[in-house]
Amino acid sequence: MKRHSVTVIGAGVAGLCCALELAERGARVEVVERGRALGEGSCSWQAGGMLAPWCERATTDVSVAESGAPSIDWWSRHFPGTVRNGSLVLAQPRDSADLTRFAQRTERFDWIDADRIAELEPDLAGRYRRALFFADEAHLDPRRAMAALVERLADRGVAIRFAVELSPDAAPGDAVVDCRGLAARDALSDLRGVRGEMVVVRCRDVMLARPVRMLHPRIPLYVVPRGNGLFLIGATMIESEQRGTVSVRSAVELLNAAYALHPAFGEAEIVELGADLRPAFADNLPRVRREGRVFRANGLFRHGFLLAPALARQVADALEMETDDANIPERRRA
Repeated sequence: MKRHSVTVIGAGVAGLCCALELAERGARVEVVERGRALGEGSCSWQAGGMLAPWCERATTDVSVAESGAPSIDWWSRHFPGTVRNGSLVLAQPRDSADLTRFAQRTERFDWIDADRIAELEPDLAGRYRRALFFADEAHLDPRRAMAALVERLADRGVAIRFAVELSPDAAPGDAVVDCRGLAARDALSDLRGVRGEMVVVRCRDVMLARPVRMLHPRIPLYVVPRGNGLFLIGATMIESEQRGTVSVRSAVELLNAAYALHPAFGEAEIVELGADLRPAFADNLPRVRREGRVFRANGLFRHGFLLAPALARQVADALEMETDDANIPERRRA
């Protein structure tokens, strides 16, 4: 790569991945972030951290899996805390038809029986008759992963300036990468916010080695282990741009679904409730749009950690090749 000077605006997962990819290819990079500290005001801070391209394949465009699958290796190289234990998808016996429909829409999984479920997750023994096991998937702790990217950037001499409001048009450098999320609606009029809510609980009576998704009639649930008895419980996607704390209804539905997964969650301690808005375009697929020297990388929706490395590669490739056509992913439908 020509030794470009690049300003990256935004230190969420998209901005950090773009900055690191560019720095690794030889660019001189600076990151500016309007928040006062890492994670402040960023929906990345509330993410589940599941690197689950084939689970997502069941409910999204095929391009999400195709673009996201290489991210597992990318994160494993850049964040040693990436856990490659696979993902488990299950349902209550009365909802077994939902499990079959889920399986029909995806790939790279094994049907497993109750004995294999008990082998993988002993604390779920005897509770479920069959499940889908996606052995090649992974997960990570988003907050630790973002901190690790900051350290890697520092090792390459990339500074991050916090509490800085900067317009992309006014930013210095040969190129500017706009990773402001919803704040970029001043330039991306078709961007919308999708509200997501999560609960972090501490439960000493349940051990899980991998993310578990339960296909629930009203609210499909995922539970992601964070270590030390901590679990992130999430699933909500609300077509609302209202910010604020988690609603009572959402908290009740998330906790009820977790209780249905395992009754021990009924005795869990609530550690954190969080809500934020995910930036998304109409088809819930990300874009990189180039306007002169400004690259607008946005629209990761609920696939931030899964698709941010692909978004970063696309930005770096477009800058390297001096191309004006940087849109990703290609609009191919299943």
